[in-house]
Amino acid sequence: MNQVRLNAGIWRSRVLKFPDAEGLRPTSDRVRQTLFNWLGQDLTGKTCLDLFAGTGALGFEALSRNARQATMLELAKAPLQALLQNQRLLGATQADIRQMDALQFLAQNKQRFDVIFCDPPYHKQWLDKLLPQLASHLADDGLLYVEAEYALKSDSDWQVIKSGKAGQVFYHLLQLAQA
Repeated sequence: MNQVRLNAGIWRSRVLKFPDAEGLRPTSDRVRQTLFNWLGQDLTGKTCLDLFAGTGALGFEALSRNARQATMLELAKAPLQALLQNQRLLGATQADIRQMDALQFLAQNKQRFDVIFCDPPYHKQWLDKLLPQLASHLADDGLLYVEAEYALKSDSDWQVIKSGKAGQVFYHLLQLAQA
């Protein structure tokens, strides 16, 4: 089993174990630290959606920092089982873990989230399909975190407010563009 360590909060230094799975790329410690510096260290009361939960590092990190709820989606069976096991290990009752496709979830669910994490498999044009759907799921003043194999630019719908690059990974914090 592979592992990733949570950076801060109530579960600081706790280890999440996860299996090898095609396309599973855990967000690195350094990138997660940067992301949560951008979001603020304390997410008290925030609701989060992790569209491609994978290891669960982003959702569990948010919960560790007092997010009220994290909905975590994972379609692949082995990573899903690891997510459920890590949920039990941490006692993360605020984690809503579902075996579901991201587009299917967005079509069926109308909840709005304060923070959405979007780290889809690369080279499958997921962002082209997801970005138009995400605006209606983001709370007023909500933020969207995106990892991609390329740099994103602001457009008529989304404003890139922070970005960085680590190795081959481009990471971004977006908000809805002001009309």
